[in-house]
Amino acid sequence: METIEQVLGSHNFLAIGEQNPKIKQIKGILSNSKPNPHKLFVAEGIWLLKMCEQFKTHIDSLILCPEHIRTSEAAALAEKIASHAENLYTVSAKTFEKISERGQPDGLMALAKLPSHDLSAFVPPEKAVILVLDGIEIPGNVGTMLRMADGAGLDGVFICNRKARLTHPKLIKGSQGAILSVPVFEFESVEDCRRWLKEHGFTVYLADTRAEKYYYDEPFGKKTALVMGSERYGITREWYDGEYRMIAIPMLGKCDSLNVGVAATVLCYEASMKNKMR
Repeated sequence: METIEQVLGSHNFLAIGEQNPKIKQIKGILSNSKPNPHKLFVAEGIWLLKMCEQFKTHIDSLILCPEHIRTSEAAALAEKIASHAENLYTVSAKTFEKISERGQPDGLMALAKLPSHDLSAFVPPEKAVILVLDGIEIPGNVGTMLRMADGAGLDGVFICNRKARLTHPKLIKGSQGAILSVPVFEFESVEDCRRWLKEHGFTVYLADTRAEKYYYDEPFGKKTALVMGSERYGITREWYDGEYRMIAIPMLGKCDSLNVGVAATVLCYEASMKNKMR
């Protein structure tokens, strides 16, 4: 079985301290307070790093804390990642605990690069379901909807009027790895997104409480784009300038709407079940 000593002996790890620029870079990404032009995110722990390996995520830097690596599973994973990571570092337990967001860290952390998807190569199937996030502000909500998109088998997530960084720690955590598994595409404008959807034969549905038709009465069965608007302002006015249909979720209590992540889950599962399970 692999041991951490064997891993360290097989690769050229550089020992660094808290004042090293790499540690400061990690802190900046975790606090979402620094520029992040290369779209790096912090992947900590065995579970998320296994996801990175599964989806062949590019690893910029692997950071190990030998004192916290206690299992052969962790050592074996460290060996796998060390074989292809660009940069290799070790840190003390004190330094690792200052950058770790876990109560009981397992000594593994990486700076990984978000996957990049080419829209021109994206060919949605005949009954594709796409979730469009228009101006969603809360990173945790975006992460939750990405996780749902994976669970519902959606074909992609489009983002317009982006307000939250895709590398935000709360988004990464909320997505539970779905940021790696679900194709995500950003559009510079609503008009660009609408044009693409129209050119590719999608019917656009706006989640709107004013709709006369409830979501369960809609048969779907065709290329479907479900648009969810901002938590505060709803769907951007531009979406109402094109071709669209409105659908609503009935509110049987005193509240007039659901959390955007909950509403997206209801609508996406309905569309996906009707499009993909028939």
